[in-house]
Amino acid sequence: LYVTDTVVNYTGKKAKAIAINGSIPAPELHFTEGDSAEIYVHNLMHMETSIHWHGLILPNDQDGVPYLTTAPVKPHTTSVYRFPIVQNGTYWYHSHTMLQEQSGMYGAFVIHKKSRDTVTKEYTLVLSDWINEKPGQVERSLHNATDWYAIRKNATQDYLQAIKERKFKSKINNEWKRMMAMDVSDVYYDLLTTNGKKEDKAPQFNPGDKVRLRIINGSSSTYFWLRFSGGKMKVIATDGKDVEPVEVDRFIVGVSETYDVLVTIPGEGSYELNATSEDRTNSTALWMGNGARQPISPLPRLKYFEGMNMMNGMMNMNGTMNDMGMNMSLQQMDMNTVMYPEITDSNANIITLNYAMLKATQQTTLPVAPTRELRFELTGNMNRYVWTINNKTVSETDKILIRQGENIRVIINNNSMMRHPMHLHGHFFRVLNGQGKYSPLKTVLDIMPMETDTIEFHASENRGDWYFHCHILYHMMSGMGRIFSYDNSGSGRNLAASDTAPPASFKQDLRKVYQDDKRFFPYVQVGIESNGTDGEIAFNNTRWVLQTEWRLGLNSSRGYESETHIG
Repeated sequence: LYVTDTVVNYTGKKAKAIAINGSIPAPELHFTEGDSAEIYVHNLMHMETSIHWHGLILPNDQDGVPYLTTAPVKPHTTSVYRFPIVQNGTYWYHSHTMLQEQSGMYGAFVIHKKSRDTVTKEYTLVLSDWINEKPGQVERSLHNATDWYAIRKNATQDYLQAIKERKFKSKINNEWKRMMAMDVSDVYYDLLTTNGKKEDKAPQFNPGDKVRLRIINGSSSTYFWLRFSGGKMKVIATDGKDVEPVEVDRFIVGVSETYDVLVTIPGEGSYELNATSEDRTNSTALWMGNGARQPISPLPRLKYFEGMNMMNGMMNMNGTMNDMGMNMSLQQMDMNTVMYPEITDSNANIITLNYAMLKATQQTTLPVAPTRELRFELTGNMNRYVWTINNKTVSETDKILIRQGENIRVIINNNSMMRHPMHLHGHFFRVLNGQGKYSPLKTVLDIMPMETDTIEFHASENRGDWYFHCHILYHMMSGMGRIFSYDNSGSGRNLAASDTAPPASFKQDLRKVYQDDKRFFPYVQVGIESNGTDGEIAFNNTRWVLQTEWRLGLNSSRGYESETHIG
């Protein structure tokens, strides 16, 4: 794999990107269960990089988290990753260095079963999001709570809109509680893509064909609603693990999740598999078959003020959240349903997938072993764009020590108003969803606002540190994660993966790991008036703010003043 920086023009505007072997997404890699993978990564850039093999069970030093598990691939060097393929299913790979994933560094990783199904045809879709802004600028904007992305999405819910939609009282209540406007996503994207294109085409499929679609959400922060104009979809696997087939009309794919679905081409024509962003500002599609297009109706605009009403009822004056006694879990109660016109304004019976509907094809019970229970509360602050677990970032906490052979049960409560796709490296976990011995296995769990979900996994490794984090890229970079560490891990172990130099002893550098959520972001605001000027300049990170304000008159009689805050 050759990693290089490049320039792309997806929307009529040139922008910098990162490509692997000259393409975005990266090449689709295929293996068969039982293979041994040997993958050479040639970094042709002037900056370091890394590759994480998402969802794969592999040795800790091949996991690809720079400075935590694996040496980064330094500029103009080559590293080799070697690991056995011990599973099958749909997975993917991406950079775990800074914001490189947003710039295009991701691709599909498909592992076939030893005995292949030669009857059912297959097609792989990598869904993603693209923005022309530099990812660093996106991150800075989020941390300084600008309204720019809400303006571009027409989702500001300003007073004029409130009056127009007869929701003025809701708007006043929202302002009284000092809440931000209702939204379901953080970033406005210029383009959503299927395999790197606004529209992908698969004309090779004929009427009556059954097609296995391997769907990968390789985006940085976009949830996708999936719908098929040719009829129902049959979900047969998630995160690489088979489940009992479930027929649905639609389902949402969380950031970094994968799903395998079966669809049937019902007749002549080209049928649309549509992927619409959760905020419904944009969509992308795969057209299957040849002939006249058979599109699916677009999802209508969200009823934002209905969502604002709901949020007002759940937010207490002291800033705490109230779940109003709904006891939500497993995506079974989507609070955003009040904003969905296709449901609130229709009597249609739409079958939507949720986690409670997933059932493993084989028993997944953990080995009999001591069980330890942990509780994680997902917390956040949209004004400062701080995302935490138990109100602490990765850099503010110790590693969570676990021992080989024990079972770990984690109860996760999302006490924020954003969804969080929580991903565990190097392990599958059981989702306790009421299916008993057949609880599904996953590596990513989408936890909706105010939900409480329980997962459990067997500590099967003998060493290493394994990341558990929100897979919304900008949430992870702001600190929403934890590190599970086997307490029998050695120190000073050889983590280098270089093929161009003798293996060097790579000692973990937690300072660089923790630096992600400690970075400071600058902010400047200037106002120019007829009698002078005012403004502020600030530097802030997760916990600290240094801010100076000024007010300056046009002449000495108007005067001036300034004040500085630190805290």
